[in-house]
Amino acid sequence: MTFHASALTGDKPEQYAQLLDQARALMHGERDLVANAANLSALLWHALPDLNWCGFYLYDGTELVVGPFQGLPACIRIPLDKGVCGAAASSRQTQLVADVDAFPGHIACDSASRSECVVPLVAADGRLIGVLDLDSPIPARFDAVDGRGLEAIARAWVEAVA
Repeated sequence: MTFHASALTGDKPEQYAQLLDQARALMHGERDLVANAANLSALLWHALPDLNWCGFYLYDGTELVVGPFQGLPACIRIPLDKGVCGAAASSRQTQLVADVDAFPGHIACDSASRSECVVPLVAADGRLIGVLDLDSPIPARFDAVDGRGLEAIARAWVEAVA
């Protein structure tokens, strides 16, 4: 199967709806966690502007471990009590951080990052699977529309691999 991403059109909510459709098509019939994480990180990387990192940290039962991603090499392990990823994982709440330097305990894997959006990946039974992490070199790159759009895409990923 060859996947063809189409250009996103309309306002930001419409673009996220189109991106969600593309993500579902990309993952359709595939249950492998790593394969879907790899393809989804590539889809988001190419579709969304102003990113310098996009990918997954997967929960190993103790901490978050880097999974498939796009961007520069990243921190390998993140404790649940550290950084934006740890905050999203431990609280099970999406973290929209306009200025990472103002976030207590921020982990600077890439010094170019200025803002971040991290969405927790939680199974239907409440079990933590990991987080979807997007970084940008632009301050305040992510807003509530990004958060909701990325949460919908993260839910689609969780449903695909559950």
